[in-house]
Amino acid sequence: MTEQEIKDIVRGVLTGMGSSIPSSASQKNEAIAAPKQTAGKQMGIFENIEDAIAAAKKAQKEIQPMPLEFREKIIANIRKKTLENATILAQMGVEETGMGNVGHKILKHQLVAEKTPGTEDLQTVAWSGDRGLTLVEQGPFGVIGAVAPSTNPSETVICNTIGMLAAGNAVVFAPHPGAKRVSNFAIDMVNRACVEVGGPENLAVAVENPTMEVSQTIFTHKDISLLVATGGPGVVTKVLSSGKRAIGAGAGNPPVLVDETANIQKAAEDIVNGATFDNNLPCIAEKEVIAVDVIADELIYYMEQNGCYHASKEEVDKLTQTVFVEKNGRKILSRECVGRSAKVLLGKIGVTVGDDVRCIIFEGDKTHPLIDTELMMPILGIVRVKNVDEGIETAVELEHGNRHSAHMHSTNVNNLTRYGKALDTAIFVKNGPSYAALGFGGEGFATFTIASRTGEGLTSAKTFTKSRRCTMCDSLCIR
Repeated sequence: MTEQEIKDIVRGVLTGMGSSIPSSASQKNEAIAAPKQTAGKQMGIFENIEDAIAAAKKAQKEIQPMPLEFREKIIANIRKKTLENATILAQMGVEETGMGNVGHKILKHQLVAEKTPGTEDLQTVAWSGDRGLTLVEQGPFGVIGAVAPSTNPSETVICNTIGMLAAGNAVVFAPHPGAKRVSNFAIDMVNRACVEVGGPENLAVAVENPTMEVSQTIFTHKDISLLVATGGPGVVTKVLSSGKRAIGAGAGNPPVLVDETANIQKAAEDIVNGATFDNNLPCIAEKEVIAVDVIADELIYYMEQNGCYHASKEEVDKLTQTVFVEKNGRKILSRECVGRSAKVLLGKIGVTVGDDVRCIIFEGDKTHPLIDTELMMPILGIVRVKNVDEGIETAVELEHGNRHSAHMHSTNVNNLTRYGKALDTAIFVKNGPSYAALGFGGEGFATFTIASRTGEGLTSAKTFTKSRRCTMCDSLCIR
């Protein structure tokens, strides 16, 4: 498939969302000119973390008494500015991090703008009777500390800000140092959107140069009431060890199982589309394929027809040596490979292919490092299994108990049910590409903070609230 055909597929996924790919989405990732930052000082960006937290605290005091209608007015303008700046944000993200695909990142910003829940997510529960009236409402935590990853740096900032603002909070971000420019640009954008409609300054804040010391201050600061970490296992563990209420959106290694009852041609297309979206950066994306033996050859054939390069054993060995680097006595993923295209990855081992190659596939054992490890790059190892039972067992092993995401292609309801129960993940996509779980061609709202580790699942405005009960005794019942 050509790059244009790929874009057409993604465009088709968005049918019904009222979105379209801007003309600039057809630009290639190579040699993108980084846009200039907003002239003058960026709003919400401070030199000192103490000043940033103090500013957010002041802003939250102004946000909390605001009517939901006014919060929604601010959110509407954030959505508008996100759509207007989607191309710039996408270009900046790829330019700064070297990861991902501009066209797909544009789509992700459109998704954030259109499908992140606002104040409509906050619902009051009421009981009335002879002894009066009791309400349970959702109140803000206050100031939230939030870690943003390099994989979705601006998308996470915007998505979290909308949800946290809707709930009446302000937020102090700890962007990834490798994506600080685009993250801070997004923070500046949401603050300008807020002020433009009469809201307070410093709704969202960060420091100009994020460091581990800055993050540690956020994790322990007395004025931060809730921590939200979107990133790798290291940062999530630190947040969960802070002693504060914490929401952890950690790593996954989502398997996709294909059984003998599936529509094999469609399964192959869906898997490739999901696994190659934004060069496999989404944490929910298909990371490895488990195929029942009787359909494995057919599945591989159709994956090849959908832009997959079937690597030889020698090429897989070279990829393994390239993808992993040694650091402090252990093998870790090379930052020069994460989020790169299949064409770039193959080029690193001396294999030249055209733009129509979207994904690298190979057959391997479940213990192979390119299968057992969450790669976040368009490399899909395929594991053959005798039957569905073995496939489910293998998927459980490869998911590593993260309880994040899993996918399956099958028309057997019992198989789908057993798989879903065994994996016990926050996200389970059946007979579709992984991104359907985030609203691309599927129902439901979008988020870029999926808290599988702490159990909140797909976060939204209500996730960033605490329940408050208010009881009126012996009054307000008029039956």
